[in-house]
Amino acid sequence: MSKAVIAKYSVSGENFEILVDADLAYEYITGKRSDPLSVLESDEIFKDANKGERQNQEKLKKAFNTTDLAKIVDTILKKGNVPITTEQRNRLMEEKRKQIINIIARNAIDPRTNAPHPAQRIENAMNEARIVIDPFKNPSEQIEPILKKLTLILPIKFANVSIEVTIPADSANRCYNLLKQYGLKSEKWLGDGSLDATLEFPAGLQTEFFDRLNGLTHGNAVTKILETSSR
Repeated sequence: MSKAVIAKYSVSGENFEILVDADLAYEYITGKRSDPLSVLESDEIFKDANKGERQNQEKLKKAFNTTDLAKIVDTILKKGNVPITTEQRNRLMEEKRKQIINIIARNAIDPRTNAPHPAQRIENAMNEARIVIDPFKNPSEQIEPILKKLTLILPIKFANVSIEVTIPADSANRCYNLLKQYGLKSEKWLGDGSLDATLEFPAGLQTEFFDRLNGLTHGNAVTKILETSSR
């Protein structure tokens, strides 16, 4: 049996409500379902769902810049208030927490050493800072305020790193796709078949990149960090 609940979204003093299946809405919020319309119990946008009062098309257009039902439902589900169980809420918060830690770990370094911060160190700092995750807010939108709190505990900044790589001839072709994955900026094939390349990518990925590169070249690649720049 479906569990109909009201998802609510307010903007510019106007209320927009939809009737959704609670379980299906949770699946959509967590990315397990791709069609926003599939969670609806009614194909209507309400001003007050309990009273059956529909929103007019003019206000929908003003609030969402569209009258397309799928786009409006997507916004309400992702930015509005969707009733979920305590278990679902905790699970969603944990998933968002892992995503946020991953984003920070991929992009951040210790400015004292320019070395990446391990994910566990970031998680420990988040626990110490008592950071609360918004289960309904996009992880990327939560990064900035979280970083501000983390800097009180952990030296941390977002940065890009530029790296020069020289790969021996016997490994060059094998490594080329790897270089493209990590922001290949320039390349120069030398007469002996070896490859000189310059890359730029988020500084938190350095350890991952060096591990993969060394695995493909058996430790025979030569690397040099050219620049680490804040962003």
